[in-house]
Amino acid sequence: MKKRIALVTGGFTGESVVSFKSADFVMSKIDPARYDVYKVIITIEDWYVEIGQQKVPVDKNDFSIAVDNEIIKFDVAFIILHGAPGEDGKLQGYFDMIGLPYTSCNALTSALTMNKGYTKAVVDGLRNLHIARSVQLFAGQKNAEDLITSNLQLPYFVKPNNGGSSIGMSKVKEISELAESLEKAFNEDSQILVEEFIDGREFSVGVYRDEEGVKVLPATEVISPKEFFDFEAKYTPGMTEEITPGRMNEEERSRVEQVVTDVYVKLNCQGMVRIDYFLEKATDKFYFIEINTIPGQTETSFIPQQVKAAGMNISNFYENLIQTAVCRH
Repeated sequence: MKKRIALVTGGFTGESVVSFKSADFVMSKIDPARYDVYKVIITIEDWYVEIGQQKVPVDKNDFSIAVDNEIIKFDVAFIILHGAPGEDGKLQGYFDMIGLPYTSCNALTSALTMNKGYTKAVVDGLRNLHIARSVQLFAGQKNAEDLITSNLQLPYFVKPNNGGSSIGMSKVKEISELAESLEKAFNEDSQILVEEFIDGREFSVGVYRDEEGVKVLPATEVISPKEFFDFEAKYTPGMTEEITPGRMNEEERSRVEQVVTDVYVKLNCQGMVRIDYFLEKATDKFYFIEINTIPGQTETSFIPQQVKAAGMNISNFYENLIQTAVCRH
């Protein structure tokens, strides 16, 4: 009997646009001969499944749907919802309470890693991992600019602490630009992170766990024509040069695999995640940027690129994630 997959997408934030694109790609790659896949759309207003022209509501008591007088319950949830509530732990906590297996990190890890500042505090001290000097700010905090200028050197990166897709993020080269950048970030979040600029080559690497253990995919090197890898650079086709596998020598590859595996284990990750990092140009040191527990899954997204570069089939990769989630439960 085919397993029933709830492909959960949508969300409460502007990242829902990316979520829908990711879900369409994943759905096209899951074998319909092995799985019945239902796209479950979650918005602030409603939870539902589109069947034909009909919106079938999700019963939040047990995450089931009623179709033709049949109650359909799911075997596993494939979470592909970027931002809240799919990436911040809320959905995972709900699934834990009703006993539904899911493909992503658990509620605690998801909530923690959504906060960039807290995440860096946890992984700080891991072997070969370095972290840019930073200041974490909260809405309404007094003397914010003084706190930044007295502790950090220009240029700065100003970013929402709980955001994604580089929304609300700015690079500050002059102090005169700081106030506007802080306002822009606080429009997206009540916490922001201000970091010193690291002059480095930027990479992003997928890491996942299956029944054999933690595995690291080939990294993607990101070369952006913009000041940094912002929303436009991420989602405008052809704007950014992406090299997979990224240009690293054998020592760098080995060290990166060690660091990102340690990060994955330290944060108690499950399923697939994506870890972004710099290799500083002057020193070749590994600088941790952030971790994404629900990485994008469009045709041009990093994870599908890396799965292909590893000589794997993306359909088999997704099936592996599904089976691992079921076995873990």
